[in-house]
Amino acid sequence: MDKKNYTQLEIWREGRKLVNLTYILTANFPKEELLALTSQIRRMATSVSFNITEGSTRQAPEDTLQFLHIAGKSLYKLETQFHFAAGQHYISKEDFEIINKKILLCKKLVSGFINYKLIENEKFRTII
Repeated sequence: MDKKNYTQLEIWREGRKLVNLTYILTANFPKEELLALTSQIRRMATSVSFNITEGSTRQAPEDTLQFLHIAGKSLYKLETQFHFAAGQHYISKEDFEIINKKILLCKKLVSGFINYKLIENEKFRTII
């Protein structure tokens, strides 16, 4: 993959959809949460795409994997934050299910991309 073409990665595209959905769902959070949970959730959602971008443009495979692992951790944190939001009734059960499915998809894609990069790295090491 051309390092400049990270936008073609399915995980990056799904990460963007996750950000858009996150902003839609947090738009109606209480005003007192704007600088707290709302801000945290939005930062965590954008962190996923940012780290995928950063990792996919790195030269060293170890750097790529590090950023992909950070993206994965961000997804787990985001999932937890949405559990908190649902517990406070900031989002409906239906909306929680929708965002949770999107987070699960992104977790699977990140995990798959990590595995792909590990295999790719191992193949490279056997060649040299």
